[in-house]
Amino acid sequence: MSDLTVTKTRLFQGVWEGIVTGTAAGVRPAIAVTHLEQSVQGAELVETPQSAGWLLRIPVPREALSDGLHTFLIRDAEDGETLGSFAILAGEVLSDDIRAEMDLLREELDLLKRAFRRHCLDTM
Repeated sequence: MSDLTVTKTRLFQGVWEGIVTGTAAGVRPAIAVTHLEQSVQGAELVETPQSAGWLLRIPVPREALSDGLHTFLIRDAEDGETLGSFAILAGEVLSDDIRAEMDLLREELDLLKRAFRRHCLDTM
């Protein structure tokens, strides 16, 4: 079992960032990042000041910016244990979810309007 932990800090300008902790000071962790069981190129580890851990930067490949859900796995390269993951959701799948949520909100708003009007009539 790995002592490494990965904590997400942000996704900014197409690069996922997180902090890797759990190694002795100055010892570079071995991290592997995969998408669709293929290694993600360009992932880098940079030691942070005050030995707070390592900054992990993973560029999101252009191939992952397409319709559907794309999951990235972050693993300990030595024992294969999954340390974390992140997902990118885009395209038609996302728009369907937003439309369904908007429909639900409209129905709830209509219900509240009817209840408010009924309340106003009852209190006159």
